[in-house]
Amino acid sequence: MQQLNFSSYSFRFKNSENKVSIFDPIRKKFIILTPEEWVRQHVVQFLMAEKNYPKSLINVEKVLKVNGLRKRYDVVVYNSDGSIFILIECKAPEVTISQSTFDQIAQYNMTLKSNYLMVTNGLNHYFCQMDFENKKYQFLTELPHYQLNRI
Repeated sequence: MQQLNFSSYSFRFKNSENKVSIFDPIRKKFIILTPEEWVRQHVVQFLMAEKNYPKSLINVEKVLKVNGLRKRYDVVVYNSDGSIFILIECKAPEVTISQSTFDQIAQYNMTLKSNYLMVTNGLNHYFCQMDFENKKYQFLTELPHYQLNRI
């Protein structure tokens, strides 16, 4: 797999039926290794190793309803009260991050009401803080680190 713009992490792999799988510590199972999954697993490691978020507050690949349609988010980090703190959209490295990528995550966030957004293709990372009062977001240089008494 392609080298990404993250620190170096150690992963568990397995090969079966000529397909490589990577172990997802959140879902606690091996997942077929696609370019997008490679990015998603780096994001999970980044959140735990660099930003100190507990594994118990991270969730991966769940279905949500947006305007009556079933959509799937890539990664979320919850607050201790169950509300969503960070919503993360992962794209494969060859996918260019565009305005439509931000529109997609913003649409999801109308339902989820996350405080922070991250969009990444593993090579380029964008971080935003939501301003719900003014219906906009502000770009940040990085995501906040985990704080125990945040909520």
